[in-house]
Amino acid sequence: MSKQGTKNPFNLVVVVAALGYFVDIYDLHTDPAVVDRYDYLLFLWQMSGMLVGGLLWGILGDQKGRKSVLFGSILLYSLANVANAFVTDLTQYSAIRFIAGVGLAGELGAAITLVSEIMHREHRGYGTMLIVTMGALGAVAAALISNNPFHFFGLQPWQIAYLIGGCLGLLLLFLRVGTYESGMFDQLKAKKNVSKGNFFMLFTNGKRFRTYLACILIGLPVWYCIGILIKFSEKFAGLIGVVGEVKVGFAIMYAYIGLSVGDLLSGLLSQLFKSRKKIVMAYLLGTIALVAVFLYTKNMTASTFYFMCFLLGCATGYWALFVTIASEQFGTNIRATVTTTVPNFVRGAVVPITLGFKTLEISIGSVNSAVVVGIICIGLAIVATLSIRETFSKDLDYLELS
Repeated sequence: MSKQGTKNPFNLVVVVAALGYFVDIYDLHTDPAVVDRYDYLLFLWQMSGMLVGGLLWGILGDQKGRKSVLFGSILLYSLANVANAFVTDLTQYSAIRFIAGVGLAGELGAAITLVSEIMHREHRGYGTMLIVTMGALGAVAAALISNNPFHFFGLQPWQIAYLIGGCLGLLLLFLRVGTYESGMFDQLKAKKNVSKGNFFMLFTNGKRFRTYLACILIGLPVWYCIGILIKFSEKFAGLIGVVGEVKVGFAIMYAYIGLSVGDLLSGLLSQLFKSRKKIVMAYLLGTIALVAVFLYTKNMTASTFYFMCFLLGCATGYWALFVTIASEQFGTNIRATVTTTVPNFVRGAVVPITLGFKTLEISIGSVNSAVVVGIICIGLAIVATLSIRETFSKDLDYLELS
């Protein structure tokens, strides 16, 4: 590989990172029926694990290496997946989901950081695009496998789904031999007097903190759409008079197909226009229009409603750009910490977003509550996007000073 970085987004490191994120998102959406049954209890345990894991893996990524974290996180959530297939009560399920959450928290941040640092500065958007596009397809696979009618060796479909996810993750570990560490991290490791993975550095400088906060806020609309509009799609379908049956599992599947398409297009458009910010802004404006159509169009057919779920997924399919922007805003010595914590804080934000929606719903109704929460989330994302620096083709070989 040249000093400038590889231009090939299909090199082994990128492919392994993409497949790892596929299994990551697959695990997040396996067995939605059980999660629904216990009213977000398992989801909250998993999110708690991801918040803890995001901080843990991020710091380790800057101290021990991106490659080590990538495979360490894959190993942990793969073993948790296998264990999930054999839980017998809610206590066991909650504990395993917490452990899985810790593992799941590290894969994306390590993958984006590693790929951003090994690829050519003009081409790294292609690599991160491939990772997130593959990841979104993991949710589609989870929906299809979890809803299959087959039983093998006396196992239920949800058990089979977990075992498949665990085995896929473990198989990825065999590809570790052919991957390599970021050259930027190798150089960082040799510098003894540089603070590495210091999370508190993000709060000791006003400009640095504002940039970090902005990176988090940019991602809020993605989980607003998935965590509110799609998660409660059956409720909204009833309120706007959708003709035909709507199932949450299929709404999630169509939304994630849209996310995959959106991530692919946003990555390509960002390379074409040589801008991250312009494309994110275009996606945010598109999200505003589609949320209005989704919530106020009466008497749609179920197929049209599912198509709207797909379009909402497309409009919020800028996850690749969002995480890449976070990675490109900070120096090598805290890049993994930022890139790993930012998406996990956004995922964790779905808890206050949901609580806010539920609280407002009591007084102003579901549709109005969704509108108010949406205005807040999308409004904050627009302001945050306008406030950050453009980072397309930015040189990432630099350090953050205390």
